[in-house]
Formats: sequence, structure tokens, C-alpha cells
Amino acid sequence: MRLVIVPTYDERENLGRIVPAILSQADDLHVLVVDDGSPDGTGEIADELAQADPRVHVLHRARKEGLGPAYVAGMGYALQRTDARAIVQMDADFSHDPASIPDLLEALEDADVVVGSRYRGGIRVTNWPLSRLVISVTANLYAAIVTGIPIRDLTAGFKAYRREALERIPLDRIRSDGYAFQIEMVYYAVREGLRVREVPIVFSDRVDGTSKLSRWIVFEAAWMVWWLRLSAPKRGRAAFDRTDRREDATIEKRPGPGQDPGRR
Repeated sequence: MRLVIVPTYDERENLGRIVPAILSQADDLHVLVVDDGSPDGTGEIADELAQADPRVHVLHRARKEGLGPAYVAGMGYALQRTDARAIVQMDADFSHDPASIPDLLEALEDADVVVGSRYRGGIRVTNWPLSRLVISVTANLYAAIVTGIPIRDLTAGFKAYRREALERIPLDRIRSDGYAFQIEMVYYAVREGLRVREVPIVFSDRVDGTSKLSRWIVFEAAWMVWWLRLSAPKRGRAAFDRTDRREDATIEKRPGPGQDPGRR
């Protein structure tokens, strides 16, 4: 079993289409919809999908608390209530193409965490105004410089994790709601010495529904990277090597003093 987590808030236009599209990618894929009390009835649609297909699971939350808490709740569900050996996170609005799920899972065969990157090997974003693209590229460069993590798309929301990797990430320490959550997850993965691989995907802006982006989300990401850098123990501030310089790059933590570089 492999589980795809899809957080929702007012996604009734998309949920009935995205869930079947995900399930069609592989017979062992399951979907967990994490709904934050959507007033438009998204939660009810999720329940109907679950009644019709045992591969659909639903986690209802009382109110909207942000993307980060929704994912943390979903990941806790995956670890505590399923035997999923791989966990994927993605948006409900088709900005992440379900057809790319097999690519992320294949890359997970020789990595612990896979980031579906909009900016690896060029820019792969469609239907965004130039102003938003510039903000996104600049924000990711800023986050990479501050944290010291050589990932080009630290705010990417399309990721895959091995179960064992997710168990090592301290989910109880995740503080963020929006894009900063994505940065925190990669930061803790790298600090735990996990293999993080970045593979290119195509990102398309949503067609239906409303974007959840806000000024607070942008501000949170701007200060969170400094909190991560300054709060990290000295042993967690080591530089990182990019050990694979192909289109899809892998980063791994440098071996410490006396550590065999050949052991992972």
C-alpha cells in the first residue's frame, strides 16, 4: 500500500476528479483526504468517495488551521493507522499532475524523500503571471541560501517519503502553516541525514477554486528560514554535498569526523 495525502478546504469543484485520477495511477495507491471543515461541502463529497471505494480514506478536522497542520495530521494518520510503505503529498487543485506520481515513487527507490521540483533543470510552471513566478523563484533562492540546503524548490508541495523517513522527521516540531511547512520538512529530512532527491515536474496553476495564498503565508516563510538556521544545533549546521549533478539531484549530509563515507 502507498498513500497519497490530499488536504482540502473548499475544493468541491476538484475533489471528485482528482481522487479517481490519483487512484488510476496504480492499483496499490490509496488516497487520504484531510478536510478542514470546508463550508462548501468538500467533506461530504470525500465521504461519498470513501463509501464508493475502500481505497479512499477521510480525516475530518473541525476547522481551517492551515496547510502545515493538515499535512501533519495526515502524516500521523498514515503512520499510526495504515501500513503504507510510501506517502505522497499533493494539492487537490490539479496544480500537481497525478500522472507524475509514478515518477516520484520510482525516484523513491534510491532516495528517502523526493521533491517534485518546478525549478530543477529549468522553469516548469504554466499559467502563472510573471510577477508570481519571480516571487517564487526569488523566495526559493532566498530559502536555499539562508538554510544552506541546495534544493531549488524548497517550497514545493509535491513530495514523496519512504515510511521510515517520515518516522524520523520530528512532526511534533513542525510549526508552520503555509509554504514554510514545505521548507521545514526538507530541512528536518536533511538534518536527519536522509537522502533527498529532486526531480522535475510540470506545475500548472489551478483552474477551479480559489488560491489559499496570503501575505501571512509569504511572511511566515521569510522569517521561518532564519528560525531554522539560528535554532539548529551546531552539528545540524554542516554543509551539504550535492552528490548527483544530473537533472534530478540528490543531496546527502557530509560524513562526520570518523564516519565512513560509504555508510548511510
